[in-house]
Amino acid sequence: MTAQKSAPSRFTQGYMICLAGTTLWSFTAIFIRYLIVTYQMPALVLAAWRDLLVALALAAVFIVFRRPLLHPGRQNLGFMLVYGLVLALFNSLWTISVVYNGAAVSTVLAYSSAAFSAVLGWRLFHESLGMSKIIAVILSLTGCVFCAGAYDPATWQLNTLGIITGLLSGLAFAAYSLMGKTSSRRGINPWTALLYSFLIAGLMLVVFNFFEAWLPAGIASTNFIWLGNAWVGWLVLISLAWLPTIGGYGLYTVSLGYLPVSVANLIATLEPAMTAAWAFLFLGERMTGLQIAGSAMIIAGVVLLRVSNPEATAAETPAAGMAAD
Repeated sequence: MTAQKSAPSRFTQGYMICLAGTTLWSFTAIFIRYLIVTYQMPALVLAAWRDLLVALALAAVFIVFRRPLLHPGRQNLGFMLVYGLVLALFNSLWTISVVYNGAAVSTVLAYSSAAFSAVLGWRLFHESLGMSKIIAVILSLTGCVFCAGAYDPATWQLNTLGIITGLLSGLAFAAYSLMGKTSSRRGINPWTALLYSFLIAGLMLVVFNFFEAWLPAGIASTNFIWLGNAWVGWLVLISLAWLPTIGGYGLYTVSLGYLPVSVANLIATLEPAMTAAWAFLFLGERMTGLQIAGSAMIIAGVVLLRVSNPEATAAETPAAGMAAD
């Protein structure tokens, strides 16, 4: 009886952690839009600074308060290298997808990660793929189409490279989620995983910028002091790294110790709906009727996920005691 009661409680805890992380995550586009529009900052330079500032902040906190978190274990170093590479690839692919497909379609293609996660979680972690989860995936992806404005047929004038890049960005995010689940199962503290994945990703993104000649114009640059003496820009960049990034990725990573990866990824599809709300509040951007309908579909998918047999869903997850450290 006790075990039966603890399962939904742990699921609820993971659900709320993931929801909080997604809420913080949803502010990311507001900061990024400001930096790119105001300072024309190359996307891969921005991404490299973002990842390195995250790693710097976490390392400083760990050195002062939690030194044991600096040690992922020698046996995990190879795994962390792959984890960071996956994160770097996701950041890069999503940015390049924006160039080829535009913001609306690239967002929809990136959130194909929900479907990838459900299928890969089913194949790799033996997570259930019942009718309610399938419906939730369909609702979330359809809602992303409406929220991103990709219901306009004109936005689907894609070239082959654009389609491949966009879908690969969704696959890369699904892979990042699966790496987070594997990290939890290996007993790596989620904050340690966050430190090393972002440190490695940041260093790799620095290297990616040296290939600017092979990338679309404006995507990369070897001028890493792009903001110069624009202290407001630096403040926004630091805020981007330390607030929505550490908070969003950190809580999302923690939630993977409580939830099946497909569930966490579906909850994360609330991000475009939340971002649209913040854009309305802070940037004066108004949502269309179809965007509101899309937001409602995404929320409906997440609610369906929550109310449909949570006991069985929670039972799929490993013990999450280390995630709460």
